[in-house]
Amino acid sequence: MVSSSHEAMHRIFEKDPGVFARTFRALDLPFPDPVQVSLMPTDLTEIRPLERRVDTLLKIDTLSDDSYLLAVEAQGRKDTGKPASWAYYAAHLHAKYRLPSVLLITCQDKGTATWAAGPFTFGPTYWPTFTVRPLVLGPHNVPPITDPVAAAKDIPLATLSAITHGKDTNAGAILKALAAALKTIDTETAEIFAELTELGLGAAPAAKLWRHLMTVDLAFFRSETSQRLRAEGREEGLVQGRAEDILRILERRGVKTPDTVREQVSTCADLDALDTWFDRALTVTTAEDLFTESTG
Repeated sequence: MVSSSHEAMHRIFEKDPGVFARTFRALDLPFPDPVQVSLMPTDLTEIRPLERRVDTLLKIDTLSDDSYLLAVEAQGRKDTGKPASWAYYAAHLHAKYRLPSVLLITCQDKGTATWAAGPFTFGPTYWPTFTVRPLVLGPHNVPPITDPVAAAKDIPLATLSAITHGKDTNAGAILKALAAALKTIDTETAEIFAELTELGLGAAPAAKLWRHLMTVDLAFFRSETSQRLRAEGREEGLVQGRAEDILRILERRGVKTPDTVREQVSTCADLDALDTWFDRALTVTTAEDLFTESTG
């Protein structure tokens, strides 16, 4: 489950990577539609003390066999330290995968978008070593989709439009078009994009309007199916959190934990069993004792 406006901006591309090519086609940039997309590891760390992670990394395959990597970063404000990180991403991706890479920056305001487009040059002015030139999506080039019919034809793009234009004066028309479009698709998918929109809007004034639209116009989000999905999500989070707590307790107590025990705890989906193991983790002398009824 996404948890911030920052994350919502790049998760759209995980839900529908083709929105990238469709958006830039309107700008006459030659990106072909993907025929296959692979979600790649986002950890770009090489040395343990220095951790670097890109928001989303996708491998795009096209009909022309011209594969490339798409690294997506959401940028909420100007940050003079970011271009150096972007340069690192590009160099590391090329060295690791031997594929050309495209750095895509998503922004919610024109000032940040203009700055993020660069180009950023590294090296002395008299002999620059290399230049980083990101592609940028923001309110300056993502079309404002105010027609419900157009929004229904491409809901991921309409969602991106709603988020990037969340601070614009016409945000209301864009959000109303998206709300109407979500009624035309299945509830589960509509709920995903509705929540992405709310998170992506963050603290923008339009967020209040969006919540109102979801309450009044999209009452079906409170359906039995929607409530079941939310309940399942909450339980899944509790299960994962309890498993992590058990392993952390064992670690802090200095109890050696074999990989087999870690796997059994991490893959267990029974919250009652995990609660029992949690209590035992406070007193066991060996990790295997988690699974015995008597811990002595």
